[in-house]
Amino acid sequence: MKELYKALAAFQAEVPTIKKNASGYGYKFADLEEITKVIKPLLTKHGLGYTQPLEGTDIKTIIFHVESGESLESVAHIPQGVQLKGQNDFQVMGSAITYLRRYALSSLLGLATDEDADAAGEQVKNTPTTAPKAPQATPAPKGDDELTRAKKAINEELERQGITGVIAKKAKLMSIISKSTIDTIDDCEAVADGLGI
Repeated sequence: MKELYKALAAFQAEVPTIKKNASGYGYKFADLEEITKVIKPLLTKHGLGYTQPLEGTDIKTIIFHVESGESLESVAHIPQGVQLKGQNDFQVMGSAITYLRRYALSSLLGLATDEDADAAGEQVKNTPTTAPKAPQATPAPKGDDELTRAKKAINEELERQGITGVIAKKAKLMSIISKSTIDTIDDCEAVADGLGI
């Protein structure tokens, strides 16, 4: 895998941060078209290619080095039985495949899409005091506002689709992202795609 890793490292040294160009329900993301537009010339330059075949209910992502034939791959399961309001089974499957292709490719190539604000908060040293101080509001990191807005929009969409109870909402989340809570913007994107918004 020496040649593949060498070419992949050279690719990663040159690939820019990919700008978020598409909007979901309260969030932005880099769509598959934007990602491929940025990466294809650099992959070619470094003798790399990729393919994403469907295998049953899985999508496989394979990054390969053209000259040596070395390859690196990952597999993502396509959730089954998801129902999206206003979409037939083929449209639901298409949404899932596009979503998984985008995230699998980004993950395997180590792509960054815009600035990651998850750790943007400033660390504060905790020093003991003799008298308790009144609590002070600390500004939320940039990412929290975006996450809160996206979660609110998803909750509104769930209710619009008639999914109103806490248990029903958690069950719907489990069917889309295999967990009952939304913790990240990536979770929001997955749920929004799963809900067809």
